[in-house]
Amino acid sequence: MGIFERYLSLWVGLSILAGVILGNLAPDAFGTIAQLEFAHVNLVVAVFIWVMIYPMMVQIDFSSIKDVGKKPKGLMLTLVINWLIKPFTMAALGWLFFRVIFADWVDPQTAGEYIVGMILLGVAPCTAMVFVWSQLTKGDANYTLVQVSVNDIIMVFAFAPITAFLLGVSDIHVPWETLLLSVVLYVVLPLLAGIWIRHRLERKDDGIRLEQFLRALKPWSVLGLLATVVLLFGFQAETIIAQPQTIGMIAIPLLIQTYGIFIIAYAAAYWLRLPHNIAAPACMISTSNFFELAVAVAISLFGLHSGAALATVVGVLVEVPVMLSLVYIANKTQPYFI
Repeated sequence: MGIFERYLSLWVGLSILAGVILGNLAPDAFGTIAQLEFAHVNLVVAVFIWVMIYPMMVQIDFSSIKDVGKKPKGLMLTLVINWLIKPFTMAALGWLFFRVIFADWVDPQTAGEYIVGMILLGVAPCTAMVFVWSQLTKGDANYTLVQVSVNDIIMVFAFAPITAFLLGVSDIHVPWETLLLSVVLYVVLPLLAGIWIRHRLERKDDGIRLEQFLRALKPWSVLGLLATVVLLFGFQAETIIAQPQTIGMIAIPLLIQTYGIFIIAYAAAYWLRLPHNIAAPACMISTSNFFELAVAVAISLFGLHSGAALATVVGVLVEVPVMLSLVYIANKTQPYFI
């Protein structure tokens, strides 16, 4: 591991701090960047995420994808956790904390918006960031691609009905253009570009150029992650500083949800005797959230300064450091798997 990967937790922490400081020092600059969007998808964030996941896409060997069907347990684990467990546990935790435990500190309307934000996070399984977590746990890149692709297909059809059911309404508006554009930007385009460059490099020699190209790209993946973190926290810096107690209240159920889902998924993966290079990324997909989509939908439904939007941003605050801790746990427990 290079210096970027070895001290990634430190770099992410510094990036969060830098985003909050810069966002408070230059709010107008971040406001201008925030306006550069199409269909509620911020184009600058999209570029950084593209830089982050493109190197992983180049690593995918499509000739090996045909073998994924021989190991269906990992895919089934991801689907069961993402669509039959995770959204409902998130909604239950949101209700428990903001209708019961924190009821005396939050007015009912605001509490409802926080619950909505948590539900949006729970119903949106990870798409882009999971390629980072998979790489850090030495996961099977081909299998990870299939898992993400199947989840994206299901999300197109299931996101709105499950969200509407959990929110108790039938007329919720989901910006489909945001959902589809996010999948195209974060998965389809970098994947096609990765296939193209891999094909060109592989046919020139025995893979030496491809290996050199991947080695050169590796630092850019981490830099893309750090730039994304700086930007997202810069957008909400003033809110984070102004409402520290609220941030803490939202973070508690999100932390319980994240670690709880990981424990369930990881225990199931061990029970199913999945190999570690499938078990680890399967659990990362099950645990992490498509926060880009959740933030966009929250803003579309309730506005930039709503409680729902704030809850989704706190999801970013919680997710990146926590997922790095889960990467550490997954790597340390590798000897216990096949």
